[in-house]
Amino acid sequence: MLTPDKLFALLADKTRLRCLALLSYSKELCVCQLTNVLEESQPKISRHLASLRQMGILTDERRGIWIYYQIDSRLNNWAKDVLENVLTSIITQEPYCSDREKLQNLNAKWNCQDLYLDSSSFRAGCNGTTKVILNHS
Repeated sequence: MLTPDKLFALLADKTRLRCLALLSYSKELCVCQLTNVLEESQPKISRHLASLRQMGILTDERRGIWIYYQIDSRLNNWAKDVLENVLTSIITQEPYCSDREKLQNLNAKWNCQDLYLDSSSFRAGCNGTTKVILNHS
């Protein structure tokens, strides 16, 4: 069961926070997309995603050889509020802003599957005020 102390412990890790920031921007991402953008190994990214999934923050879906992750639409309201506030506060800071730009650039050339970016999740660019809205249901 997700509790506030467990949520904040999960958010305290930079890799998990970067993954969540990217997932809040995109409806779903494949592990290989996250490894490319974050320039981390597949086992490391997978381990962090598994932690987030086990606590009910993420869901996953296997399609062929790819596993896609997304923020769980059934997330408790209090946890959703915390995530939205944290992600809104950091999204214009580095490395989160650069991660988002890398993901956009990757979208132009990616061939793993169709990457669906939900631009309505972000209301401005890296230098503007941005509001994260977790409504990917």
